[in-house]
Amino acid sequence: MSSFEADPVELLEGAPVALGGPRGFAVTRTLPNRGRRMVGAWCFLDAYGPHDLATSEGMRVGPHPHTGLQTVTWLLAGEVLHRDSLGSLQLIRPGQLNLMTAGRGISHSEETPADHTPILHGVQLWVALPHAARDMPPVFAHHADLPVVTEAGLTATVLMGSFAGATSPAQCHTPLVGAELSLASGAESTLSLRPTFEYAFLALDGAPTVDGTTLKPGPLLYLGAGRDSVRVATSSPARLLLLGGEPFEERIVMWWNFVEIGS
Repeated sequence: MSSFEADPVELLEGAPVALGGPRGFAVTRTLPNRGRRMVGAWCFLDAYGPHDLATSEGMRVGPHPHTGLQTVTWLLAGEVLHRDSLGSLQLIRPGQLNLMTAGRGISHSEETPADHTPILHGVQLWVALPHAARDMPPVFAHHADLPVVTEAGLTATVLMGSFAGATSPAQCHTPLVGAELSLASGAESTLSLRPTFEYAFLALDGAPTVDGTTLKPGPLLYLGAGRDSVRVATSSPARLLLLGGEPFEERIVMWWNFVEIGS
């Protein structure tokens, strides 16, 4: 057992947000949250879908700037076309990671391509850059081949950082982890955690149980720090997003699409 004292569990409800105005693309935002601003360096989390694109234009996010952060795009279904001011043009599909490091400044757009499959379902996250990396040149990376760890009834795809002995090729600037966990019907597993990290789980689909709490898509379950393991289980197929990292000690100010280091 860990010698650390575990933080209390918090269930953080998401807020509905329409990207692009009142009739825009609907997402559920759980970070930043009134009850919790960050999980490690993870400072923003939008989940969307599954959207039926027969009755929706899909994602239409026009060119906009970012500074001081990384954008992390992960899809469960559908396609998103990324363009940016570096000249990058990249179609992202499920199982692939788009990682844009804004550094001192970049602009990009994201949209559902004209040729697309019927359903769009995914998440976009931001990672705050520490002071040492905040003014670095902007970089875009697309990772089509990510490490996957499997055990009885559980498949983990490592998006960022390291998990269960596997390390993502995506560049991190603070100690953190992001992983998609896919659970088969009836799966039960005990996940090893770092007591110095704080953790949170988001149900992407299904009704998985984490630390005895049954989740549904929408709320974010914050576990805090001080744990060396957590048990996950499900009676039917489910997917979870696992986020974690060392608590981010630098004070940040988020305004619109920018992350600044506060005083």
